[in-house]
Amino acid sequence: MGIVNVTPDSFSDGGQFLDLDAAVAHGLLLAGQGAMIVDIGGESTRPGSTGVDLDTELSRVIPVIERLVPLLASVGTGDVRISIDTRKPTVAAAAIAAGASIVNDITALEDPEMVAVCADAGVPAVLVHMQGTPEDMQLDPRYDDVVGEVSAFLDDRASAGMRAGVPSVLVDPGIGFGKTLQHNVALLRALPLGLAHPVLVGASRKRLIQTLAGLEASADRDAGSVAVHLFAARRGAAMVRAHDVAAHIQALAIAAALEPTTGQPS
Repeated sequence: MGIVNVTPDSFSDGGQFLDLDAAVAHGLLLAGQGAMIVDIGGESTRPGSTGVDLDTELSRVIPVIERLVPLLASVGTGDVRISIDTRKPTVAAAAIAAGASIVNDITALEDPEMVAVCADAGVPAVLVHMQGTPEDMQLDPRYDDVVGEVSAFLDDRASAGMRAGVPSVLVDPGIGFGKTLQHNVALLRALPLGLAHPVLVGASRKRLIQTLAGLEASADRDAGSVAVHLFAARRGAAMVRAHDVAAHIQALAIAAALEPTTGQPS
């Protein structure tokens, strides 16, 4: 899953793709590099962020989706799917109408309206674990048993969504969403968390890597992102969400080729 942040304040790219043309071009680039899904978001959910109003979010993401979907088909990447990264049911519904076919929800479908949007449209959802809200989630996150609590939450939300008609789900432990470094490491080491649903891991350029590698600038953290995501894949993650798709595609291909049970060296 490749990332297109159509925001002025993303922690990872600082507004590089807020312009419509730049966002569309980046989505095409990610698809061309091998992304299976292009995840488009118009509201930053970095720690401390306060969100944006509905009209602003719609004005950022809908034009990108409307332009990107036919362009992907025209260049032979029409099988690449668009996901909408939002916690607002109205945005999700508009994005689906524009051509998105996955909803990536950091609130894990806790809003019944979001459940209804996904179920009525027959689109899969990504359910993310988050303690608190983006505004306060990193102030003082605490758990008695982070692995057990996150796993139980995701299992409960996945079951509730599918009972309500959501056709399928990916579950995301929410690296950096209300977790300390120790919480994040514990979750990664416990993958796939004993869950019956496929797990998505999104650690790309996050503070986890900043802390472990001592890298202040987010753009310098791609090698660390690849390392974390390879670790996650080896432990059963079904998908990773990344900024640098090309590096991840290359690293995952080499890692798969070296596995004794799956590799096909020539």
